[in-house]
Amino acid sequence: MPRPTSGHDSPEAGHDAWTGDTAPACPLCGTGDPRPYHRDRMRPYRRCRNCALVFVPPAAWVDASTEKARYDQHQNDPADPRYRQFLSRLADPLIARVPRGAVGLDFGSGPGPALGPMLTAAGLQVHLYDVFYAPDPAVWTRRYDFITASEVVEHLHHPHAELHRLFSVLVPGGYLAMMTTWVGDHDAFTRSRYIRDPTHVCFYCAATCRWIARRWRATLELPDTNVALFRTTDATCRS
Repeated sequence: MPRPTSGHDSPEAGHDAWTGDTAPACPLCGTGDPRPYHRDRMRPYRRCRNCALVFVPPAAWVDASTEKARYDQHQNDPADPRYRQFLSRLADPLIARVPRGAVGLDFGSGPGPALGPMLTAAGLQVHLYDVFYAPDPAVWTRRYDFITASEVVEHLHHPHAELHRLFSVLVPGGYLAMMTTWVGDHDAFTRSRYIRDPTHVCFYCAATCRWIARRWRATLELPDTNVALFRTTDATCRS
């Protein structure tokens, strides 16, 4: 899974009503004064008033060694038909939109890549990148027709910086295909097993995806719950 490599300059932070501490600004849009959203036994969660991102403050992040140890426990078998069916929710709409031979990047490919081989079998060319398992810096010197980020963006400590890097290496008309479990209503969020993973620090929803599309001047399709397809424009490349 990708770990952030650079931060996003943040404006003034706000006051945390729960702890009395200074609350960090939103790591996606930089808006200050995020409101308290939830607190469990492990950590607090805050929600941005601007882009609707729910995020965990930096003081509650795990360190890199703990993060990798968690990923090493993942048992996503590329041959498992149920896992492939899960990935097809992202793969199928992308395959329907890009031509055979298109060149892409599987961002956050993980310890056992499965999405990349599925796309390769459909006639696409796929490079892999993962900061722990496939840390190839050469991938950032190329341009891509598509980039996939399946179950990745929830791990990003600095989502603005990472998304900017992804959009910057897409050609005009290229796709960023993103899949992550969206925030539903507050009660569902508090009961979700998804937030129990200590490496999950950012939680998105459809409104957050719309903010991302506006920020990078991309078009947006939401072909399925938890799936977003951003398509770059000439304006994206100048953002």
